[in-house]
Amino acid sequence: MIMDGDGGTQNLFAGTAWYYSRFRPGYPPELIDEVVRRFRLDGTGRLLDLGCGTGQLAVPLARHVGEAVGVDPDAEMLQEAAAQARAAGVTNVTWTLGRSGDLPGAFGRFRLVTMGRSFHWMDRDQVLAALAGMVTDDGGLVIVGDSCLVQPSTPWQRTVDAVQKRFLGPGHHPAPAAPTQAAEGHESVLARSAFRQVERFTYEFSRRWTIERIIGYLYSTSIPLRHLLGDQRSAFERTLTAALQELPDADLVEAVTVGALIATRT
Repeated sequence: MIMDGDGGTQNLFAGTAWYYSRFRPGYPPELIDEVVRRFRLDGTGRLLDLGCGTGQLAVPLARHVGEAVGVDPDAEMLQEAAAQARAAGVTNVTWTLGRSGDLPGAFGRFRLVTMGRSFHWMDRDQVLAALAGMVTDDGGLVIVGDSCLVQPSTPWQRTVDAVQKRFLGPGHHPAPAAPTQAAEGHESVLARSAFRQVERFTYEFSRRWTIERIIGYLYSTSIPLRHLLGDQRSAFERTLTAALQELPDADLVEAVTVGALIATRT
């Protein structure tokens, strides 16, 4: 997760990195394959992953470039990303502590810049202006987002939402919007940048969850849930487990939508 300036967005994820790396799902292989195909990634060139988190995009894509750089303002996220890379046998990624406001800095030039679950936290116009001088003429951007587990679209997700509200109280919304989420769409912002040629790809599939994975996911979000729960954490986990087990339909299946924007110069 990354944002401009010295604001507090990165602090929203403080203490979540361990859970993020283990319980945040990765992106579908079909998306990775499309990016490799679209940018003709052949083991050369450089990749910049902004707001890299624990490496869900950088690690699988690094296999297809000569060098990758992952940037995130949270040191714990970068430590987990490095561990994930080691476990995957990926050795060509440099993990760098930084914010989008640091661009262009001394990062150099890249064929591909990726942003997964992060662009909406940034000063998007500023980032795109900086990237215009950092991306090679044959390169471009990939901006990825996905649906949120805690959006109450199924009975079991509504149960999760209700239990979370019960413990957090009315002052804490379970799925806070990022600063730019409710405003202008990414495509409109891209239209006034150097990267005006935009293709949209959508991947829809079902994802099956366990109660353990659901709780781990909740601890990975920008709500500091573990901190807010305090000594009620065990009670929260027991209550949520019991509530989900009592549902007539025990299948914890989420309908997932992953959207990707591939943006290049015209």
